[in-house]
Amino acid sequence: MARGVSVAVPRGGRLVRSLDRPGVLALGFGLLGLGYRLALILLTVPGSNSDEATFGLVALHIAQGRELPVFLYGQHYMGTVQSYLAAPLFLLFGAGWTTLRIPLLFLYAAFLYLAYRLTRRLYSPWLATFTVGILALGGERVVRDQITAVGGRPEVKPAVLGLLLIALALGQRRSRHRLWAFGLFGLVTGLCVWDDWLVLPYLAVAFGVLLVGCWRDLLGWAGVVLVAGFLLGVAPLVVDNLTAPAGQDSISVLRQVSEGEVPSTPGSTRLHGALLVGIPLAGGLCRPERCDAVEMSWGVFYLALLLAAGVLAVLGLVRAGRRSAATGPPDSGAVRAARIGYATQLALVLGAALTIAAYARSSLAGSAPLASARYLSILQISLPAVLWPLWLVARWSGRLAAGPLTRVAGVLASAVLALLVVLLFGTSAHLVGEIGTIRAEERQQRELARTLERAGVTAVYAEYWTCNRLVFVTRERVACAVLGENLRPGQDRYPAYPRRVRAAERPAFVFEAGTVADAAFQALRHRSGVPVGVTQVGRHRIYLPAAPLRPPG
Repeated sequence: MARGVSVAVPRGGRLVRSLDRPGVLALGFGLLGLGYRLALILLTVPGSNSDEATFGLVALHIAQGRELPVFLYGQHYMGTVQSYLAAPLFLLFGAGWTTLRIPLLFLYAAFLYLAYRLTRRLYSPWLATFTVGILALGGERVVRDQITAVGGRPEVKPAVLGLLLIALALGQRRSRHRLWAFGLFGLVTGLCVWDDWLVLPYLAVAFGVLLVGCWRDLLGWAGVVLVAGFLLGVAPLVVDNLTAPAGQDSISVLRQVSEGEVPSTPGSTRLHGALLVGIPLAGGLCRPERCDAVEMSWGVFYLALLLAAGVLAVLGLVRAGRRSAATGPPDSGAVRAARIGYATQLALVLGAALTIAAYARSSLAGSAPLASARYLSILQISLPAVLWPLWLVARWSGRLAAGPLTRVAGVLASAVLALLVVLLFGTSAHLVGEIGTIRAEERQQRELARTLERAGVTAVYAEYWTCNRLVFVTRERVACAVLGENLRPGQDRYPAYPRRVRAAERPAFVFEAGTVADAAFQALRHRSGVPVGVTQVGRHRIYLPAAPLRPPG
């Protein structure tokens, strides 16, 4: 295992840290990945939606000092870290999609850096470089989870890598400020628990690494500091749940969400969705609308590689245990470092396995794998572990003493790595090719907002994917209430908006032409006999009743 990220060279009588060749190449890959994502952010690609707009509205309210919400409006289990990160930028530069997404670019940069550091410490410098290169690419599914406000996924990935690095440093006795490190571990863990519960499997294995390396320390002041840091990080969640009305605490809300899911699908269907669709789609190998046969095969191969990585980690732990038994107590620094390193490798494997198992148990894995594969995006944390068996085989085959079978295996491993890069380039190119279409749709949304404001409309009824997006684009100058396809009240995340709409004298209606909701409104319009003005903006129709007109219910 590599032990450093850089080499020290004398210059001017002082030691200056200087990147070696793998580090320089990784830096280049990282800058390309950052530049690519910065360009996409400035272009509002991937396109915005009402879910992201809700994070923006929370950030707007924080910046204005109106509210300090612990959870996202309408989702009393998802933390608002991203909104708090965006709020200062809203104060300085105004609210918008770019200022909402820019903090996520810094989180992505932290993710790349920490992935490089951890991969280099656990595996090899060149695998660390290759991993950064893979993470620099990104199709729609991958980029959306990295640079759009989509829940806790952009921030929990660097957080988990940071936790593993802290646990690794503490276990190898490389941390000079140990109590501070224990406190930071607890604090970050608590923040993750508040922010996004999808990361719980990785938090569990990170704590397992800490136990392996530092269980004696945790019996003393280190354990006290760790618990104190955790309680500080998780405090927003605890306080909110203690004061929440009955049935509105996080656990109750999550239970209601689970009960509202599609009835359980057969196990074979869920496994198909999780392995053959979810894993390749979350890994960026598929287009958003489908996964082809070659891409789907990656799901099975992924599990095989994960198993191989787990076996390698266990074998390493066994060898380290034998060396420890041979040297006797106390362990040498090299033996301790090896043991905690292999434990961290195993943690990456177990974190991925537990995440996949949890997703495969969900009915969404069978009923809507294309839409729900985003829940597997945190598998990027374990990418180095999955690539390691392939990397080893490819490296072994290059040795002079390698036999013909080893050389063939090396060629196949290299071919798989090359195919992985090609598929990722393909999905990245597909996203670039869709920029024009996405930009046109964003322009239509802005024109829809401008048209409503020019007409003096301040209250509208619309479907979910229009409502909060419209409210955010107009900076709340237009309020919106959600209607379902039958024109019954829909999912309103912030109650103040539908109240404003219901209190308005003549709210407008906005629907996408040709939809079920649009047809339902046409029927309501004819039954009421109220004259209605119609304005077409792109795919949307704006209906302006000449007299008060209310939806049923």
